[in-house]
Amino acid sequence: MNRNWHGTLIRHLLILVSISLLAGLVTGYYGASLAVALALYLAWTLKQLLRLHEWLRQHRPDEPPPDGYGLWGDVFDSIYHLQRRDQRVRGRLQAVIDRVQESTAALKDAVVMLDADGNLEWWNRAAETLLGLKTPQDGGQPVANLVRHPRFKEYFEQGNYHEPLEIPSPTNDRLRIQLHITRYGNNEHLMLVRDVTRIHQLEQMRKDFVANVSHELRTPLTVIAGYLETLLDNVEEVNPRWVRALQQMQQQGSRMQTLLNDLLLLAKLEATDYPSDSQPVAVADLLRSIKGDALALSGPRNQQISLDAEASYGLKGSESELRSAFSNLIFNAVKYTPADGQIRVRWWADGQGAHLSVQDSGIGIDAKHLPRLTERFYRVDSSRASNTGGTGLGLAIVKHVLLRHRGRLEISSVPGHGSTFTCHFAPAQVAARPALELEE
Repeated sequence: MNRNWHGTLIRHLLILVSISLLAGLVTGYYGASLAVALALYLAWTLKQLLRLHEWLRQHRPDEPPPDGYGLWGDVFDSIYHLQRRDQRVRGRLQAVIDRVQESTAALKDAVVMLDADGNLEWWNRAAETLLGLKTPQDGGQPVANLVRHPRFKEYFEQGNYHEPLEIPSPTNDRLRIQLHITRYGNNEHLMLVRDVTRIHQLEQMRKDFVANVSHELRTPLTVIAGYLETLLDNVEEVNPRWVRALQQMQQQGSRMQTLLNDLLLLAKLEATDYPSDSQPVAVADLLRSIKGDALALSGPRNQQISLDAEASYGLKGSESELRSAFSNLIFNAVKYTPADGQIRVRWWADGQGAHLSVQDSGIGIDAKHLPRLTERFYRVDSSRASNTGGTGLGLAIVKHVLLRHRGRLEISSVPGHGSTFTCHFAPAQVAARPALELEE
C-alpha cells in the first residue's frame, strides 16, 4: 500500500495534464483536450466514491474492500485496516466487560451504578435479591423511588457517605442490609449493598444480653446498697474494724450502680433510631444548668469554666438525652483538667448547622487513642484507675445520642495541651428561637 498519497496524487495530475497537452498538440485544441481529460478523471473519481459508499453501506465486518487502483486502492485498504483494528479493540473491550459482568454477577454483594442524579444505570444479580430491582424496567429510575426507606432517602440526599447505612431490605423485613456509596467519575455513584443479617442478629443478641443482665443485677445491687447504707448510718454499733470496709463496699457499689445505669441507657438508645420525645430544646438554658453541676463537681480545684452560648438557637430532640451527652463531655473535662485549669464551653450555629465545643486545658490524649474513644469500656489509662469515677461508657453514650440527633462527634487533642470535643448537628436539627418560645 502506497502511503505517500500526496506524491501519488501529484503524479497522477501531471500524467493527466501531459496526456491532455499531447492530445492538444495533435488536434490543435489544447483547452478542449484538457477539459475532456479532467472530466474523465472526475468521472472516474466519482465512480470510486460511489463504490466506496456502497461498500461502507452494505459490507459485512469480514468482507474485504473492492478492488481499487492507485490512490483509491490505498484509501480502500486503509479504511479496511482501520475497521479491522477497531473490531479487535472492541472485541477486547467487550471481553473485559463480559468478564466484569460475570464476576459481579457471581458476587453475593449487590453492585449498583447510578448517574449523577441518582438514576439506575446498571446493577448485578444480587441487587435484584437484596433491593428488589427488576431488569430492564427499572433502568433509568431514581433509586430513591425503589428503595423507599426514609433513612435511605435522607442518607442519599445528604451526600455524606463516610459511614455506611444499615436498613431493612425492601424485599424482606427480616433481612438487614448495609449500603455504602462511593462517588466516582463525573459525580456518579457506585453503591455496594451487603447482607448483614447475621451480624445484626449477633449484635442484637449482645444488646439483649447486656440489657437483661443489667436489669437482673439492678435489684440485688439496690438491696446490698440499702443494707450498707443502714449499717453506715448506725456506725457506732458496728465494730470499728469494719467501718473502712463498709465505706469501700458502698463506694464500689455506687460505681456498679452507675455502670448499670449507663448500660441501661445505652440499651435504650440503641433500641430506636430517633428519640420518641422529640421537642425543641433550649440548649443555652440546658448548658447553664450543666455548668452549675460542673462547678459543684469541680469543688475546691478552682477551675475556670466559661460558657458562651447563643440563646437564639436550640435543637430538635430529647432534652434528657442531650443533657446526658452534653454533661458527659463537660464532666469529663472537669475530671481530666488539673486544678486552676480552664474549661471553655461554646454553643453556636452557622450555615453548616449547630455546634457545641468543649475545650479544656487538661492532660490531653495521644493521637493513637482518638479513633477508639467512643468504643464501650475503652479507656486511655490501661490501669483503669477509679480515681476519676468513670465507667468507660460516657463517650459511647455521647456517640449514640448524636447519631439519634443527626449529629457527629469530632475530637482533637494534643498531649499536655488539652482536648477539644465538638458536636456538629445538621441544619435540619436546628430549632430557632420562635419555635422555642412557642413550645414554652
